[in-house]
Amino acid sequence: MQRMGMMIGIKPDKIDEYKTLHAAVWPTVLNALHIANIKNFSIFLREPENLLFSYWEYVGNDFDADMRQLAQDPQTQQWWLFCDPCQVPLASRADGEHWATMKKVFHMD
Repeated sequence: MQRMGMMIGIKPDKIDEYKTLHAAVWPTVLNALHIANIKNFSIFLREPENLLFSYWEYVGNDFDADMRQLAQDPQTQQWWLFCDPCQVPLASRADGEHWATMKKVFHMD
């Protein structure tokens, strides 16, 4: 299992919309995440900085292949059409990233 953290900005005027979307995530999107071996997924909001922090656990064997499959899912693509306009990618993210990945520096069970 791989623990993963990511960050992205959120537009202040889109915070309520983003919260509403995530209060009722489409079951098809949740299923696509499950198929992509994503478990224990959470998103946190930090105001007034307007940052989103997400955490998930990846339990598969080929992260890149699972993420390609997830990105090809039509319902997930539709979901992103609603979520992406709310977000502000960090300037420091790596090439090809939307959410900026983070390195784990500590964990305690």
